[in-house]
Amino acid sequence: MLIPCFACESRFRPDEYFRACHDYNRGKDLVAWTCPRCGNQDELRVLPGELGFGYPRRGRFDVSDRVRVPGLRRQRQDLRLDISLDRKVWRVPSRLRQLAGAH
Repeated sequence: MLIPCFACESRFRPDEYFRACHDYNRGKDLVAWTCPRCGNQDELRVLPGELGFGYPRRGRFDVSDRVRVPGLRRQRQDLRLDISLDRKVWRVPSRLRQLAGAH
């Protein structure tokens, strides 16, 4: 299973892809991701069994493209989103936590 970068068309194994996720916006339920190859930044929604890509529109996020990732699960925590696949878990910290630590 390989997950694409829509900017440079590189493909990544799940571990490399999810390690590049760095901010979770809990209010909008979006994860920020930066491509390890080209540096493109993207926002995506982690859904059960798939990733949703799209654009902000009229105050919400419209998913226009979906990438199936069989077995993908998500668990919202207070200050992070836990993404799990098989036995591996990636923790994406919430932006609120980072802003609170900046003061």
